[in-house]
Amino acid sequence: MDKIVILTGAGISAESGLGTYRGPGGLWNDKRIAALATPEGFANDPETFAEFHNTRRLKHLEAQPNAAHEAIARLEAEYPGELILVTQNVDRLHERGGAQAVLHMHGVSDDMKCNVCGVKYPQPFEVPWDVAKRCDDCGGRLRPDTVWFGEMPYHMDEIQEHLATCDLFAAIGTSGNVYPAAGFVRIARHVGARTIEINLEASEVTSDFDDVIRGPASEVVPMWVDGILANVGL
Repeated sequence: MDKIVILTGAGISAESGLGTYRGPGGLWNDKRIAALATPEGFANDPETFAEFHNTRRLKHLEAQPNAAHEAIARLEAEYPGELILVTQNVDRLHERGGAQAVLHMHGVSDDMKCNVCGVKYPQPFEVPWDVAKRCDDCGGRLRPDTVWFGEMPYHMDEIQEHLATCDLFAAIGTSGNVYPAAGFVRIARHVGARTIEINLEASEVTSDFDDVIRGPASEVVPMWVDGILANVGL
């Protein structure tokens, strides 16, 4: 049975009310806001960081999974082969939509970690991050357990291994602007995997994909999942 690797980006959560990070109106297009996702910015002004990230965390709490999240969870549950779900998103909507195993390469916004020793602490969305709270182990300042600009994404060795052994690679709701994720399609193609981009519009790496599906994620992802499951065993 074929092995499927799915990569999701901010576009899959856009219909849940969470804005994208790139493209028209993207959050990181504003350099002042982008500075709130750097280690240097955190060191210079942790209070402003806390205010910004607490606002984002509340938006993640209010957002609800959409049909695309739920369809991927159904594929995970019903597909008889191996399915690996990798996401650039920190919002937990995949889990809330029913997914059981998610590789969060950019971390999650409902956890904190010590900026010094790296010890992690659960931080539910509904509980504001108190910037004055310190690590119990070393006294270091706590920060969101999310990957900031210039930092290495999580799970990269595991993701690379899955890409090197996949038969189908699908990128859903990604801009193709952010590496290393934007380069995953080339790794998959190098090993002979079929590749498909599912997105509202063309990404920066659309030309690297074998197939393309255009449309809102909540509409086209469930249809794509239906097609995969309908062909299992044929």
